Amino acid sequence: MKLKLLKNDETLDDLQLNGICIIQKREAFRFGVDAVLLANFAKVKSKMKVIDLCSGTGIIPFILAGKTNAEHITGIEIQKDMVDMAKRSACFNNMKQRLEFIHKDLSDLNFMNSLSKVDIVTVNPPYKLKNSGIVSKDDKNAIARHEICCTLEDVIKAAKSVLKDNGKLYMIHRPERIVDIMYIMRKYSIEPKLMRMVQPTINKAPNMVLIEGKNNGGKFLKWEAPLAIHRENGDYTEEINIIYGRNESDKNGNR
Repeated sequence: MKLKLLKNDETLDDLQLNGICIIQKREAFRFGVDAVLLANFAKVKSKMKVIDLCSGTGIIPFILAGKTNAEHITGIEIQKDMVDMAKRSACFNNMKQRLEFIHKDLSDLNFMNSLSKVDIVTVNPPYKLKNSGIVSKDDKNAIARHEICCTLEDVIKAAKSVLKDNGKLYMIHRPERIVDIMYIMRKYSIEPKLMRMVQPTINKAPNMVLIEGKNNGGKFLKWEAPLAIHRENGDYTEEINIIYGRNESDKNGNR
């Protein structure tokens, strides 16, 4: 009966996490390592309430639900078909009591301000500035990668509107946007507290940055040691294998 939740152009992907599976389009935007890293970076404690902005098909809420004892996780996403997939994934995994997915524009501050305040906001937003670079011909991919439906400031403003005092924002972005990120976070009194650069391999420059910000927090920033995804020989690093829950036989990423 559960397989009836799957449409012909979709796949059901096993997250290798407590039997959780997620529905995705075969050809449209699919989650990557950035979402997995962000879900692992977020410090979500028991009974906390979480909102995930730019939630897509819900990958971050599903990983958080599998790894933490968060009381409730809400995903907000502007693309209706993504929300539909996330809702069906919640049904498939019997998680409708803990996970909720809402089709809304996060720049609608009237809506955002109507939500209950939460302990944690996570967001894996579009990285690329609007009108920068070559935009994908596939609108869904373009929306996921470019600031078409929301800007970095829209994202941080939305996070501010739903965070409790001293609540935390966790975001993954690109290092080349770090000045914008820190400037806009401070503009809305979300103080950058912790950053970690992510390198594709040990000896390459970072291509992602993980950020923790605290709503109305004091001015003090710490850096964690960089995280490398691959060793020089192309194998995953030990830390990545741990994050993905791989055992010794899976060191090279095979399952």
